[in-house]
Amino acid sequence: MSLYDNRFTKYWDFLFTELADHRTNHWPLISSPVPGLTILGLYLYFVSSWGPRYMANRKPFKLERTLMVYNFLQVIVSTYLFMEGLDGAWLKKYNWRCEPVDFSESDEAMRVARGCYFYFLAKISELLDTVFFVLRKKERQISFLHMYHHTVMPMISWGATKYYPGGHGTFIGVINSFVHIVMYSYYLFAAMGPQFQKYLWWKSYITKLQMIQFCIAFLHSAQLLYTDCGYPRWSVCFTLPNAIFFYMLFNDFATKTYKKPRDVPTRDQNGNANGSLCANGDTLKCVQRNGYCEKNDCNGADDKDKKIE
Repeated sequence: MSLYDNRFTKYWDFLFTELADHRTNHWPLISSPVPGLTILGLYLYFVSSWGPRYMANRKPFKLERTLMVYNFLQVIVSTYLFMEGLDGAWLKKYNWRCEPVDFSESDEAMRVARGCYFYFLAKISELLDTVFFVLRKKERQISFLHMYHHTVMPMISWGATKYYPGGHGTFIGVINSFVHIVMYSYYLFAAMGPQFQKYLWWKSYITKLQMIQFCIAFLHSAQLLYTDCGYPRWSVCFTLPNAIFFYMLFNDFATKTYKKPRDVPTRDQNGNANGSLCANGDTLKCVQRNGYCEKNDCNGADDKDKKIE
């Protein structure tokens, strides 16, 4: 048993200490995968099991002010990360074709490493998106795409911070931070009340922006297939399929959410035209406005609350 424990300890130390970047490995939540996996495990248990059971016989929480503060802070954090990416690397020192990781302890290198770490912490904080859905009893918005995105991104950013905090891989983080500035700004205005609804016409464009970022990330990462600068080429085995998968999920979400349904008249039991064929295929007596089936008139669901992925 002691021999087994010794081998396990050596392998653990090799994987999570020797291979790790010594500059970031001692930072909170980075040295071991256990804390991060514990947070994700509790998150998944809450949103898929305990949370819905707890809220089953309770009224949904409103959380108006909480959401306003939360979304405002996310805009600030995303803006900071985006500006750090521009000023700390892209506008000064960045090879768009292939950028190696600077493992030195220079001020510039440490600034980039800290940016990766703060990006990881931001991904952890974004788990509250789903928690708020559960507390507000908006479980219909918790799709596979939503859960996959919020589970995978903390793991990716943890690995980047621990092993390769900088270099070529920071590209998607900076772009993603810009997208989140736009996205959380939308949520902030939506949380400020119905008087701001008329300014939220750009909802569908945020999803399109998400899809564009994955196309750009794919092309940028693919350069590692024929360019060598010291950044690990094996990373494309994960980044390229993941970019494709994310694009497919977002495209499916956009198609189901924003595609204009056909206005197909139906007839009631007396033969009178009284409704239309809604997006879910159910023949309902609903209101058509500008050619769209208003979900709050069809099935009680408020379309403006639907999550932008």
